[in-house]
Amino acid sequence: MIWFRSALYWLGMIILTPPYAVLCFLILPLPPILRFRIVTGWCWCMVQWVRITCGLKHRVIGRENIVHGPYMLMSKHQSAWETMGLTQIFPPYVYVVKRELLKIPFFGWGLRTLSPIAIDRSNRSEAQRMLMEQGRARLTEGFGIGIFPEGTRVPAGKRGQYKQGGARLAADLDIPIVPVALNAGEFWPRNSFLKWPGTITVKIGKPIQAAGRPASEVMAEVENWIETELAAFEERGPKLPPKQLAADAAQA
Repeated sequence: MIWFRSALYWLGMIILTPPYAVLCFLILPLPPILRFRIVTGWCWCMVQWVRITCGLKHRVIGRENIVHGPYMLMSKHQSAWETMGLTQIFPPYVYVVKRELLKIPFFGWGLRTLSPIAIDRSNRSEAQRMLMEQGRARLTEGFGIGIFPEGTRVPAGKRGQYKQGGARLAADLDIPIVPVALNAGEFWPRNSFLKWPGTITVKIGKPIQAAGRPASEVMAEVENWIETELAAFEERGPKLPPKQLAADAAQA
């Protein structure tokens, strides 16, 4: 049954994505925020569709910590779910992405319409310059900035290296960082065809001020909050790594 339900989800995505990709070209003349709201309608459809087909729901804790003004979102990154689901929870924001993602057919076209901050990670000095330049422009347009500080998807139960570029950018732009802990990878594993039923927990922390502080100190605070909160989640998904499940059992 899990194979059938997951296949049904993918079928819906295959059917819905091309029309939205065409729509992305048609709405390019519109203001950036309006484009964001139209294109993230695809995200809303996909979040609802995975709930209907695969029984994968989500709950949000800490909505009162959402900043309605210039802000930076820093989230745990375990699966594709958060790239869609977080757009339904937070005020409009743009992701900091690898430039090569914009070349992916359909997906990259839609991503380009969302005015992302696209950087070339192979050139660190150029990437930091582009972060600053495009970051200021996006704030002026009314967007927040979204960053996955580990840089890539990390399997549930594991921790990647938290990079300091986002903290430096937040300090330079004088905007607060809103940390997010989530366990989507326990139900929607990285690069997995299968989607498992359950409830993803999204926990939003209190804003962390970065201005006037060393980037290493800020990122240590962000990392500590995210990883500590994630370890304290009581509900576990079926795809948490066996070692972590064994550790949880030992602590029970």
